[in-house]
Amino acid sequence: MNFDLSEEHQAFADSVSRFAKDRLAAGALERAHSSEYPWEVARMLAEQGLLGIAFPEVDGGQGGTLMHAVLAIQEIALVCPKSADIVQAGNFGPIRTFVEYASAEQKKRFLPDLLGGRKLISLGMTEPDAGSAVTELKTSARQDGDDYLINGSKIFSTHSPEAELFLVYMRFGPGIDGIGSVLVERGTPGFTVGKPASFMNGEQWSQLYFEDARIPAKNVLLGPGGFKKQISGFNVERLGNASRSLALGRHAFNVAKEHAVTRKQFGRELCEFQGLQWKFADMWMKLEQAQLLLYRAALEGEHGLPSAQSTAMAKLACNEAGWFAANEALQVMGGMGFSQEAIVEYCVRRIRGWMIAGGSIEMLKNRIAEGVFGRSFSQRPPKAA
Repeated sequence: MNFDLSEEHQAFADSVSRFAKDRLAAGALERAHSSEYPWEVARMLAEQGLLGIAFPEVDGGQGGTLMHAVLAIQEIALVCPKSADIVQAGNFGPIRTFVEYASAEQKKRFLPDLLGGRKLISLGMTEPDAGSAVTELKTSARQDGDDYLINGSKIFSTHSPEAELFLVYMRFGPGIDGIGSVLVERGTPGFTVGKPASFMNGEQWSQLYFEDARIPAKNVLLGPGGFKKQISGFNVERLGNASRSLALGRHAFNVAKEHAVTRKQFGRELCEFQGLQWKFADMWMKLEQAQLLLYRAALEGEHGLPSAQSTAMAKLACNEAGWFAANEALQVMGGMGFSQEAIVEYCVRRIRGWMIAGGSIEMLKNRIAEGVFGRSFSQRPPKAA
């Protein structure tokens, strides 16, 4: 069994790496610590064909595969971690669900700007009382003539301060079969994007409020019964999360490695101390192990969607390996690693957030255990007799 990338995949990765080093290396640290969305970089990435990589060409995509998208995120992140967020936003998450299920009219209205790096789409899924228990959401859509009235609220929506379009999980009726989704445009009467709140990872997210927000029926993405389709797309989204987690762990590893061969203490390079050698050995092993699980899940997507089991294992492994490597890299670099003069502390903060977002590591372990035993385990308490 060959664990190397194919010639075509390697050539693609190399071309993305060259582009990143030529165009994105300068200013990488400044971008990481800026709260502004780098629209100029987004348009540059779009021109390079790095948004919509795995989407059909008829939809304005590049006609590539999930593996190409994973490789692009990794190569960009190894040079400019912040820019990898743009590649993620243009290939995974709500935009992928949109491309999978949107009508031709919806795609015509929104996709050109989204894939051109001119606008963003945000996901409204999590609610104040419905986090991991996403099926308990309360935000509702009630038909009113040819329109729907939306009521409820959402939190923790990535890119919400900048987004112009929101893919919102919605309850049309009772039970799981009553869950679907709608598209809400910024500026819709009754829809308010709240004041941005700052988070540990450096991002700002806004709470979304819906008070009889009126949307036309043509903005329904998936009506009642659409929940399972949405979740299948959400499973694929985990590959973007996993790719960034692993790549930022590698980025921190590379910075710490360079530090270890140039920094001297007690008259010796840091890499000559056995205690630090062991740290690098542990980091490298965990990163390589997680890389194999990520590639396996991505390759499953070459001919369809990867399994929920594979994406759960890939995300868990990459979250934990990336966090371990970045945290150890910070320790190796001491005070410099802890300083915002180096990018390592940024990698630590970013990866820590991804261990919660997109399915917490605890929920992932539950999902993996279900695959082990071939059955579902309800997290709800048993019903009273």
